[in-house]
Amino acid sequence: MMTSVVVRGAPHEYIFEEDALSLLEEKLIARQYRRVLVVHGHASWEAANAFWPEISKVEVLFEPYTGVCSVKEIKRLAEKALAGNYDALIGVGGGKLVDLVKGAAHLLAKPYVLIPTLASNCAPWTPISVIYNDAGIYTHFDVYEQNASLLLIDPNLLITAPEEFFIAGIGDTLAKWYEADVQLRSMREKSAALEISYYAASLCKSVLLEKSIGATRSLGEGVANGDYRKVAEAIIMLGGMVGGFGDKYGRIAGAHSIHNGLTALQETHNVLHGNKVAYGILVQLALEENWNEIEHLASFYKEIGLPVSLSDLGVDASHSNLYTVYEKATVPEESIHVLPIEVGAGNVQRAIEQMEEWNKKRPDQM
Repeated sequence: MMTSVVVRGAPHEYIFEEDALSLLEEKLIARQYRRVLVVHGHASWEAANAFWPEISKVEVLFEPYTGVCSVKEIKRLAEKALAGNYDALIGVGGGKLVDLVKGAAHLLAKPYVLIPTLASNCAPWTPISVIYNDAGIYTHFDVYEQNASLLLIDPNLLITAPEEFFIAGIGDTLAKWYEADVQLRSMREKSAALEISYYAASLCKSVLLEKSIGATRSLGEGVANGDYRKVAEAIIMLGGMVGGFGDKYGRIAGAHSIHNGLTALQETHNVLHGNKVAYGILVQLALEENWNEIEHLASFYKEIGLPVSLSDLGVDASHSNLYTVYEKATVPEESIHVLPIEVGAGNVQRAIEQMEEWNKKRPDQM
């Protein structure tokens, strides 16, 4: 008997090309959106403003956000949009902002358009919001019924983002393979949707390992080269397809649980999501005792600038509150429990301690 999944495969329309934003007004008119609320961050709007087209036939109003995607902020934005009687919301920014717009649009049962300003995760592709409390600690994620009405991406806008966001996006997207593989590899019969999810996950890994170094060369030039485009689409599109077609079997496993546990430490709140997830991949592999893969990945991490140790995340290995990380990463509702082994706080503690010892013995650390 095949496993049942719910497919939320893709935005209704996806455009990835230079000058893509020049199409915005005609796309809004085609959808009969005559009055829209553009939600943006401050830094993201500085980047997007140079690409923003002249819009004369659609009424456009702008709303900045506070920098967090919380239940409180989602409700605030929904109330603002409801009072303004908008036909649709448009999110311009990074992952937390687009998650905020998705959440508000869901509350309003309104369509939404997304214009990402950086390639750091698959949030623009997926109908999911990762929710934090007002202190920046992860609480849960919500899955919605509707995808974006339009996803409009200009690679030359993406490339204006700081390099660290792109590197973090590579780390977050690498997890698509390791978190899908641990669930799907033992499944004898896979539905068509799960086969697509698994193939997209394998493409995430192969594209990133082959193209990421070349992609970083274009970061200082301001024009997206072929490798950059491949990696950006792997982060946003392929990464989104893993969960979009794989549902819970292609979404998250141990790496994201470690990320969630790390958010319990104040020191990690300024560490980018993808960096914490990238470290979580290594911990998941340590739990699986797959040290050959850790060795392989660590070399890539070092070359690209991803964290391989607690100190790389700004966390002292002797931190008195580390046990809160282990406990938060292994609460009953966490995705770490999809691993084919029994995992508790003690197992995570042991895996992280083993990672720390392994790092001390690496040749480049001696």
